[in-house]
Amino acid sequence: MKQKLRSEIKKEDTWDLEVIYKDSSEFMKDYNSLKEEIKEILSYKGKILESAKNLLEFLKLSDKLERKLYKLYYYAHLSFDVDTTNTKSQELVGLVTKLMVDYSEMTSFAMPELLKEDYKTIEKYYQEESELLDYKYNLEQIYRYQKYTLSENEEKILSTLGDSLGASEDIYESLTDSDMTFGNIIVDGKEVEFTESNYSTFIEDKNRDVRKQTFEILFNTYSKYQNTIANTFKYNIETNSKIAKIRGYNSSIEASLYGDNINIEVYDNLIKTVRDNLDTLYDYYDLKKEVLKLDELHLYDIYASMVSDVSKKYTFLEAKEIVLEGLKVLGNDYEQKLERAFKERFIDIYNNKGKRGGAYSSGFYDTNPYILLNFEGNYNDVTTLAHELGHSMHTLYSCENNPYQTSGYKIFVAEVASTVNELILVKYLIKKTDNKQEKLFLLNKLLELFKGTIFRQTMFAEFEKKMAADSENGVILTNEYLSQEYYKLVKDYFGEDVVIDDLIKYEWMRIPHFYYNFYVYKYAIGLSAACKIVHDIETKGEEAVNKYLSFLKTGGSMDPADELLVCDVDIKNPKFIEDAISMFKDIVTEFREIYRK
Repeated sequence: MKQKLRSEIKKEDTWDLEVIYKDSSEFMKDYNSLKEEIKEILSYKGKILESAKNLLEFLKLSDKLERKLYKLYYYAHLSFDVDTTNTKSQELVGLVTKLMVDYSEMTSFAMPELLKEDYKTIEKYYQEESELLDYKYNLEQIYRYQKYTLSENEEKILSTLGDSLGASEDIYESLTDSDMTFGNIIVDGKEVEFTESNYSTFIEDKNRDVRKQTFEILFNTYSKYQNTIANTFKYNIETNSKIAKIRGYNSSIEASLYGDNINIEVYDNLIKTVRDNLDTLYDYYDLKKEVLKLDELHLYDIYASMVSDVSKKYTFLEAKEIVLEGLKVLGNDYEQKLERAFKERFIDIYNNKGKRGGAYSSGFYDTNPYILLNFEGNYNDVTTLAHELGHSMHTLYSCENNPYQTSGYKIFVAEVASTVNELILVKYLIKKTDNKQEKLFLLNKLLELFKGTIFRQTMFAEFEKKMAADSENGVILTNEYLSQEYYKLVKDYFGEDVVIDDLIKYEWMRIPHFYYNFYVYKYAIGLSAACKIVHDIETKGEEAVNKYLSFLKTGGSMDPADELLVCDVDIKNPKFIEDAISMFKDIVTEFREIYRK
């Protein structure tokens, strides 16, 4: 079908941005006003800590200006994302981006100025201005970095070199997104252009020859760029290690985890716990080999679905009703907030020409938590709706129960809320259906989620940690070494009964998350935490629901580990990971029993 133009999409199927600004002229009025207002922040340069009153005024002004800036930002970006061809939206994004850079430069004095003083001064100011206690958590977070903050001139040098020091990610993205081409693949006797974006379609194809071609084309292409990508990867690791050492951290992983106040023990526990339970993953691969009726299970077979897609199609109204019904277990208040998302048009539903692909939830304190979809009516679109609503409900609860300065939750906990919704919905659908094929289809989706999130992301996390440690211990990360070490790891995680095709040694080259610096472990922790929460809701009912909602209400007022403790998830104790793997094991068993019947 021909893509519709944005103007052809019904108003009720689009998100309502008029609650932010009625139109671009109202946006421009605020923009022009804020261009002058932000200069007021400079009046506090050298004076922030002259008195408790000054500090409070500075913090309040910062919040006021930041809120106005983000209001402009979200309006511009949300407008742009639904029609990237719209020149007016392009202009608004350019204007607000420039204004954010200007504001960042104007406020660059603040952090060094604050950190020149000891935190005892701040504690004294709490006594003089009680309103400062509203900022206590934020100030504590700032002063946590005091021992890792350099002099004003040194910080300025690092800031000036910021783009250059972060160039590895940009170079990698340019190479893999723009310059790399893969040629063609033969599908059903026809030549089709092969790209990274259609890779997932071909690697899941029912035709084994298509899967094998896909695997070989992808990794043979990456192998041609192995020296360039290895150097890019190596310099990214070395840059992070050097900056960490300059600041006084023991390692780059310590520096990366410090922002969330996460102990390296949590990262190590994840790897150890998953490794101790790899037999469960091996059992899953044995099941896949049996169901696919293969003599040998190759790595190009592992993404093939064990169940044909259920050809059920859903209207958006049907998807809405399924999600609302499935998530009723989270209580009346949660349900009312979900209803708001539909009634108040938080959601931009359908694809149109120029609209950004994929899906996301985005918004902040002074906007709705908007959801971008490209709804086509398949099963994945239904679970995506539930997933993104999880993020949006998290944002609503955070903003309604916290002042602005502690309303923003960290990425570490962000995926917990979305995955809780997804798990609850799938479990609801499994219980609801008596159709064997549909039940197997849903169980298979859960198995893929666990395999891809807990086991695969942990394997990536282990590789990233080892390569960083090796580099810091003087090992030169050549392309041969990186590929050899990755190959060893793949053999460990897939076991003896899966054929480890040689080309898999190049897979590390296509993982962009390795440039996000110790990020991937959060996915595995997030799903494991969500499993614990969902299990508690299933077994303890209202008590667990209330604890979960309390967790959503914490926003950014606590460290992530403490927030999760609110709903009885102790990330320092690996039992919650073991329990998640047990849930995976139970799903494997259930699938096998139904399949064999």
